[in-house]
Amino acid sequence: MLIRTVLLSLLVLPLAAAAHAANFDPNAATEAYLATITGEAKAKSDAYFEGGYWLILYDALVSIGIALLLLFTRVAAGLRSLAEYLPWRWLQTFVFFVLFIALTTALTFPYSMYVGFTREHEFGLSNQTYDAWFSEYLTGGAVGLVMGGIFLTILYAIIRRAPNTWWIWGAGATSAFFAFAALIGPVFISPLFNEYKPMRDGELKQEILSLARSNGIPVKDVFEVDASKQTKRISANVQGLFGTTRISLNDNLLNKGTPAEVRAVMAHEMGHYVLAHVNEMIAYAAILSLIAFAIAHFGFHALTGVFGGIWGIRDITDPAGFAVISMMLSIIGLVGTPITNSMVRMNEAEADIYGLNAAREPDGFATIALKLAEYRKLDPTPWEEFVFYDHPSGRSRVSMAMHWKAENLPKEAPPPAALEPAPPPDSDSGNEVPPAAPQAAQ
Repeated sequence: MLIRTVLLSLLVLPLAAAAHAANFDPNAATEAYLATITGEAKAKSDAYFEGGYWLILYDALVSIGIALLLLFTRVAAGLRSLAEYLPWRWLQTFVFFVLFIALTTALTFPYSMYVGFTREHEFGLSNQTYDAWFSEYLTGGAVGLVMGGIFLTILYAIIRRAPNTWWIWGAGATSAFFAFAALIGPVFISPLFNEYKPMRDGELKQEILSLARSNGIPVKDVFEVDASKQTKRISANVQGLFGTTRISLNDNLLNKGTPAEVRAVMAHEMGHYVLAHVNEMIAYAAILSLIAFAIAHFGFHALTGVFGGIWGIRDITDPAGFAVISMMLSIIGLVGTPITNSMVRMNEAEADIYGLNAAREPDGFATIALKLAEYRKLDPTPWEEFVFYDHPSGRSRVSMAMHWKAENLPKEAPPPAALEPAPPPDSDSGNEVPPAAPQAAQ
């Protein structure tokens, strides 16, 4: 009897699981999920995200227009001449860039206000008052002044030292700067905009910490960010380098997400850390900077050969010439949008797969992708996704989750109803376990 039961279990369990998997159609499941976002909600999401396509172009046009304005009015040259009243070349360069960044920030303010405040309120994505937004705008501007001024001062020291090959060494300096920003960001910059406090104790927090430990992430706490004071967006991250690593998730995710969705998101973010995507992006930055700086270098010489006298630009070591370089970089960035987006999107897809394997929450992953569709077009055409998306689309993510689910269903135990009851004992079968032999007398 025991042998029959064991053999029956060995046959029925895999067959029942396989039948369960065979009845699951990942494509149909994907369509069923996508069908839950329709009508006004879908139209609003599509309109918001498609408007962002134009913003990519407008960003470049605004930057190019301001650079040309500062060049043809010789304001850039005037700021350089003003800074030259100061001693020390490095101080002149730093002050020039502080003035240059402050002026360009002021000139782009109306556009920045529309993109960051007005438009976000039009689509119901912002929780900020104007005063709160403007305060953060000033804070961000101050950070940009300091860090941008320091970086560009270093870059122009390199240009003066190696005017013909600066674009090679400048690419290395750029990647080093990105690494430095990743190091100090979680500790010094992010807290300027939000409060980070330990996540309230509970089962979900312990699950996140357990997930971190099992994936080799050296943290002892999880931090909650008060992002709801600014936005309705959901976000989380695992960021930092060399001892500054921090796991954080915003309160919107905790308030809007189910535990399964939170686990799915956090596993995705841990994937970025474990797969060393920050290091990979630093390497990408070096390569892309090398290409962009090389094009900007030769473009600078071509343009100043024609307009240099009109603009008051002396040579490539002249800080005022940064207006030319910034204009070139804006053009390169616009043309290279599909490339940079694809690089980021591939990393995001890798983190998606990692997160699915780590958290094993395909349905949580699918439903959180639908919640992100509040501000991301859910179902783009393939060319839209290639050109404009720096994350996989909602359709791609839901499909990935459902196909993962289909592949992993056979590994899950079938429901109890799938198991047949054991047959009654058969005294004639000869398969009954014989009674134990009587113990011999001692």
